[in-house]
Amino acid sequence: MATELVRALLAERGPHARELRRVLDLLRAGPHTLAELVRVPAVPRRTVQELLTALGDDVETNGDRFRLAPAKSADYTGFAVGDDVPDPLDDLVSRHAEQLRSVRADIAAVPPPLAALDHVQATAETALKRALWLDRTYDLAGRTLLCLGDHDLTSLAVCAVNPAVEVVVVDVDDRLLEFVATRAAERGWPVRAVHADFRFGLPPAVLESADLVFSDPPYTPEGMALFAARAVECLADHGRGRVLLAYGFSDRTPALGLKVQQELQRLGLVFEAILPAFHRFDGAQAIGSAADLYVCRPTSRRSAAQPAKTSIYTHGPQSVEASGPGSTALAALVDLAPRPESSPPPKPRAPGWAEPVGKGAASLAVDLSGDPGPWLLRTLLACSPGRMAALVPNNHPDVASAAGQRGLKSLVDTRFALRFLRSTPDGKHCVVVADQVLAGTLDVGGLAVREVLMRAHGKLGNVWREALVTATRGGLTKREARERIGEHEDWELRLIDLPRHRIAEVLPLIRASATG
Repeated sequence: MATELVRALLAERGPHARELRRVLDLLRAGPHTLAELVRVPAVPRRTVQELLTALGDDVETNGDRFRLAPAKSADYTGFAVGDDVPDPLDDLVSRHAEQLRSVRADIAAVPPPLAALDHVQATAETALKRALWLDRTYDLAGRTLLCLGDHDLTSLAVCAVNPAVEVVVVDVDDRLLEFVATRAAERGWPVRAVHADFRFGLPPAVLESADLVFSDPPYTPEGMALFAARAVECLADHGRGRVLLAYGFSDRTPALGLKVQQELQRLGLVFEAILPAFHRFDGAQAIGSAADLYVCRPTSRRSAAQPAKTSIYTHGPQSVEASGPGSTALAALVDLAPRPESSPPPKPRAPGWAEPVGKGAASLAVDLSGDPGPWLLRTLLACSPGRMAALVPNNHPDVASAAGQRGLKSLVDTRFALRFLRSTPDGKHCVVVADQVLAGTLDVGGLAVREVLMRAHGKLGNVWREALVTATRGGLTKREARERIGEHEDWELRLIDLPRHRIAEVLPLIRASATG
């Protein structure tokens, strides 16, 4: 009988059978999707499927929903959980209905998740739960909370609960940064958006700047170690600061959880608390659609820093198991990149590499086949060859459509003339060729923009001021140039650290400032 199979399954789980009893309670209560049977009790999908298999014909299905057949429901009354201890934070979330509606609306409108960046959307209740927990655990007013990655929109949820906290969002996804910055500006919330790919370092402006750092990293040992290390670098005071991490693993793979915890301990992080199944997700069913909240305190016991790995995700071209683009695509990168006969052939370099090949080199080849979207623009900002060729996927947002190509060209047209060559042998990649634009072809506004683009790693306010002096050939003094620029917190950042939408806003301002 099915009841005996279920009884055996519960016995096999020992003291952890309570989770399966919760699944049974859901099935007795009415139809639920598999996703709900996984997420609500935080049970791995495979475990739920084993229970459904044991129940056999005692389960009815209607589309994607499951329930115990009414005639059989009474047979499972003895397996009920009974009274559960409620989570006080869940009750608190339910009493913040207005904020919850706001968070739900934001999540409904956020740019679609990118699998290549391991985006799995947290529920609106989880985002608000994080915000309420932070607000009741720490004195947030006047403090700085830094979110390392924020597709879950924790930043907006925190501001909805306590608008007196200053929030900085650092993310590699330009779409997300624009969304967060726009929503926060509309509501008058102090949220600052900064671009960074943590594998290649952090913007100087965010180092040692935060009181608290929150992050939901990729759940690989490499990803957790990298994000946690960057989080520690952002803390202004290691004695008072805290790193708050989301991390989950299946109870079927405890060795993976151990490996991640060992990586965190190598960073000198002590676990002040681990709140189980604190976060819930619409997805990640292999780990029960849930993750724990790690409250980490830095110590001085830290192992020597290890080189950052570029393969840190579980999916996509930058996953830990991904392979490269292959020799034919890399050969096309060299063959299709035009170059002066006097210059050496361009040499393919690793992702993120953006320095000329030797002193005075006239050409550069960069393998960006794993680019999740932002690398191409940042590579153009970072390098200064006479000609550059970059290998990107055919579906790259700056390549796949005419609008995308026009958008990229509009940002760098005073620095490079771009061409897009799709005839790579594997048919999966495109070579983007960038030829240097000569300064003599530009007006004074274009010259000012070009000067700023050429020094994208300098502090924007300083670079802009000097660009005005250079472009006007001394027509403006440094003082006059400074007065034209004015004051803005973004001027303390480097151009390469600005979100893409902000770069698009700033460049016309630079052009206009050069002409008065």
